[in-house]
Amino acid sequence: MTAQRSGGARLRTAARDLAMGGRFALSGRQGWVRTLLTAVGVGLGVAMLLLAASVPHIAQVRQERTHARDLNPSGDYGQGEKPGDHTLLAADAKTTYHGKEIYGYALQPEGKHPLVPPGIDALPAPGRMYVSPALKKLLRSDEGGELARRLDSRIVGTIGDEGLEGPQELAFYMGAEKLSPPGTGTARVTRIGDTEEGGPIPPVVVLLGVVACVVLLMPVAVFIGAAARFGGDRRDRRLAALRLVGADAAMARRVAAGESLVGAVLGLFFGAAVFALGRHLLGGVSLFGLSVFPSAVVPGLALGALIVLGVPVTAVAVSVFALRGVAIEPLGVVREAEPGRRRLWWRLLPPLAGALLLLPLSGEVENTPQGDVHEVQVVGGVLLLLSGVGLLLPWVVERLVARLKGGGISGQLAVRRLQLNSGAATRAVSGITIAVAGAIALQMLFQGVAKETTVSTGDRADAQRIGVRYVPVGHSLTGSERLTAALRKTDGVRRATGYLESYQQLVGKDKYVAVGVGSCDTLREIAAVGSCRDGQSFRVEAPRGKGEVPPPPAGTKVRPDTEDDSQDSKPGRVWKVPASARTVTALPDIWGEDSFEGLLLTPGAMPKGVADDAVYVGRVQLAAANADALEHVRTTVFREDPAASVITFTGSERNGYFVMMQRVILAAAVGVMVLIGASLVISMLEQLRERKRQLAVLVAFGTRRTTLGASVLWQSAVPVVLGLVLASGFGMLLGWALLRLIDQPVADWLVFLPMAGVGAGLIAVVTLLSLPVLWRLMRPDGLRSE
Repeated sequence: MTAQRSGGARLRTAARDLAMGGRFALSGRQGWVRTLLTAVGVGLGVAMLLLAASVPHIAQVRQERTHARDLNPSGDYGQGEKPGDHTLLAADAKTTYHGKEIYGYALQPEGKHPLVPPGIDALPAPGRMYVSPALKKLLRSDEGGELARRLDSRIVGTIGDEGLEGPQELAFYMGAEKLSPPGTGTARVTRIGDTEEGGPIPPVVVLLGVVACVVLLMPVAVFIGAAARFGGDRRDRRLAALRLVGADAAMARRVAAGESLVGAVLGLFFGAAVFALGRHLLGGVSLFGLSVFPSAVVPGLALGALIVLGVPVTAVAVSVFALRGVAIEPLGVVREAEPGRRRLWWRLLPPLAGALLLLPLSGEVENTPQGDVHEVQVVGGVLLLLSGVGLLLPWVVERLVARLKGGGISGQLAVRRLQLNSGAATRAVSGITIAVAGAIALQMLFQGVAKETTVSTGDRADAQRIGVRYVPVGHSLTGSERLTAALRKTDGVRRATGYLESYQQLVGKDKYVAVGVGSCDTLREIAAVGSCRDGQSFRVEAPRGKGEVPPPPAGTKVRPDTEDDSQDSKPGRVWKVPASARTVTALPDIWGEDSFEGLLLTPGAMPKGVADDAVYVGRVQLAAANADALEHVRTTVFREDPAASVITFTGSERNGYFVMMQRVILAAAVGVMVLIGASLVISMLEQLRERKRQLAVLVAFGTRRTTLGASVLWQSAVPVVLGLVLASGFGMLLGWALLRLIDQPVADWLVFLPMAGVGAGLIAVVTLLSLPVLWRLMRPDGLRSE
């Protein structure tokens, strides 16, 4: 019973002390200001953590929305399906406008009760379309004039939220008639929605996501810890007063914990409010082509609970841990004396441990679905290596400022302030230095992963070359010639040509021949046919020394490319190379590169069935490499057939998962940088508030305000410069270690320059924003005390 009463008494005492700390945090102007600053600093971090905890749900919702509107879930274009009362034809009409991707389909019903994609009530009639709210706004703006000409249909409604990936997505469904039969670009839809999981994510992309999470969230944790220590000097003097009236050291620590707990709890509420407001505003924001519905921004239950419980515990732990080297006595705080020298050896252990975790994984992450990323080991290594920046910065600043002497008055004031207490200055910039180090490593990894996930197309990159490919309705030569003529009249086009092309199999052989069909004018652009009339055919040989597959001789039996040998016996399927076919030499195409090699036929010489598998092959040469000319070409092609493909030659293609991950990371990085800037402003205001009395004393003794302003700038500059140097070194070391995991060399050793420049610029902006507050504090009336 005695033990139970003793334990109960200790709990009551601890609760009383915590409550006393809470009352101190909420009493008096100074207490309220410190608590509010702490709450705002912690709250901004909490808001970012809640947003990060919502990412899994956001990704899940986007995937569900994408699958729910899939009009070709089988991936075979429904070629084996028959028309029915519920079927419809859907031509993939996705397009691009000034770098913005636009999701779209042309829809044609085949029965009286066709399926309807999510987000719309009924299929639009020909010449009508449903658009997303964002696309509707773009079409009615001055910027969307060319796009409005391309999507030349009347808007009859908007696509509902259930049919969009995000509120700012550009999407449309337009009515059509006479769509091509199921095949490339056109699908027969018998069901809408895909229940299958997506393909495996490449391990290098998984690695990029894991590292990005650590790099982006670690500065947030640092800022929360720094915010929990706002107003530490005043709090310690208040605790010394408690010791004077009889409190022991343990009680003083419990009171300090109570003060921090109040600020952290208020920070939770403030962070939740900021998160709710930001969640609402996210619906109107699009970053790097990504937007999300506010309803999708919901933290996971486990992660949300961890944040709600972990942040107050962390704040209290940081506050109590900060008192470990402070002797709070009844007559004052010993910390005001010269502090002991910081030790180096233990600060080197975490980054060394991080390197030892990462280096054994060299070459372990392969670009295969079966590759293992070792997420736990990678996360531990990255955390420990990045922690080296924050651990070494106070030691480096202390050692440097201890040796600085002389200089102007502003410099001496700044150095003396740093010599007395450099901890507050280093805490203010440690978060940004860790963020810069992580950004450098992430950028180096980006370069390596981009190389790993980029596949060469074998084409020469050329912004003036545009390819066009589509299946004309009924494989009609008329549509082919019409599109070629329209391309030649398009603004910004210097030359254009196009013809129907199919590949035919030589009967009895595993060989194929390219067969091109076009008018005489078209054939003259492909080969030196000379005189030509409808009904003629030509065997086209490549220029001497450049041929690979010579055209078949006259009389050779040819059939459409098929795996069914029984097709040979069907009348009209097999045809012979005409004996009258003249042999001519191919000409370079309008790009001055490839030459056609095979058979060229005029419409009158085209055997039955040759055009059944033919596709339009167009080549366009722009007069200049500019976005407007490219958009004009896209408009011309789209108006001929929305399912037609406009091909730009970039020389390489990137993995879709990597592109999406890159967009997500860049959007998250913008959010973290906003948080860093806001937190730095609050941290700077807190430091100035703590030094209000000293500044007032110096002004009262005649110190010029410009001198004091310059001293504040110097106090920020010294830790920033040293921090950015450390960040550059650790960031490049971490980036090199991560690149070894995927066996990629360092592509650019100067990648730290722009990252360090961003960090320095952010610090400079925050310092300049704090100057008006500094000017207001530099008044003699600051000597007044409550």
